[in-house]
Amino acid sequence: MDDSARMWITPVPALDPDGEPAVLLGHDCASRDAGERAISRLLDRGHEGEEGVFYLLPFDLSARYERTGDRLAVVVTTSGQLLVKEPADRSDLADFADLPVDGTDEDRVVLLRREIVTDFVPAEQDGEKQPVLLIDHDGSAASLAELFDRFEAGEAGIAVLNAE
Repeated sequence: MDDSARMWITPVPALDPDGEPAVLLGHDCASRDAGERAISRLLDRGHEGEEGVFYLLPFDLSARYERTGDRLAVVVTTSGQLLVKEPADRSDLADFADLPVDGTDEDRVVLLRREIVTDFVPAEQDGEKQPVLLIDHDGSAASLAELFDRFEAGEAGIAVLNAE
């Protein structure tokens, strides 16, 4: 599940070119990986607020930062009960059953883990870590710039995940 080539720490030009660096994870909604398929399913069940804006509950998807030496990892998790409660296709259940249980909370399963070598420390405000931005796209992109171009063209979305 470790795919370090799809994790970046950079300002998000489409949102704020002069902004602070953010942690971005690429998510291929066409992936055959069980964890990424589960993320796609959970993104599809977001709660719509204003038109075109969907909200995720931390129970649905959340991220956790982990640091080991010079490596920063992001772990995306969900409730194991959520995956079996609302399956769109029962054939996925066997694949989802193989997802690893989160070592810090046995009620959650790990969907995605990415890490990179960096000295970046996620910002905290009022005791909350800065969120992780998940770039949802179809297919593999050659670069982060291509993902931003897809976002600008409406071919990719960005989900904001609460982080701990």
